[in-house]
Amino acid sequence: MIAMLRGTLVDKGIDHVLIDVAGVGYRVAVSLNTLAALPSVGQSATVHTELIVREDSLSLVGFATIDERAAFDLVTSVQGIGPKLAMSILSTLEAPELARAVRDGDHARLVRIPGIGKKTAERLVLELRDKFVPGATATAPKISGSTAVISALVNLGYKPAEAERASGEAQKAHPGAGVAELVKAALRILAE
Repeated sequence: MIAMLRGTLVDKGIDHVLIDVAGVGYRVAVSLNTLAALPSVGQSATVHTELIVREDSLSLVGFATIDERAAFDLVTSVQGIGPKLAMSILSTLEAPELARAVRDGDHARLVRIPGIGKKTAERLVLELRDKFVPGATATAPKISGSTAVISALVNLGYKPAEAERASGEAQKAHPGAGVAELVKAALRILAE
């Protein structure tokens, strides 16, 4: 799976970017919020990605933050919401705003999103209310912090044993920290 791309931003469209990674151009669909967060064309950019596999195509969707990618994964787990609608949702609401709207059962806010009707808004709230975790990592899926940190480190190229050790040390040093903070702490531990 392609989990992240880092390279030169070659082009920006209304719903996609083109990133040159070592001479290979990747077309990546992005939300408007991610598009706004990315640097200017010609500069170095990093996007967290999700590979969408269909019968007749492969496509990449990209996100400025890990929280936005986690929100995308949660939203697409809801019946009737595919990648295109999920990107519309994330173009309208940033990941923390979406998490808040779902946790608060704010149907009125959700139905203002293009493509979301009353029934879909109800399904979002019903199926995801308990999966959005409050706090700094508002959109992290409700999995153990240790599992999320280890997974992130392995995706960055570290061996599972190294990732597990660093995750454990980071959690001991920073009890109650969010996943993003723990990943940063674990990366500092691995760099020592």
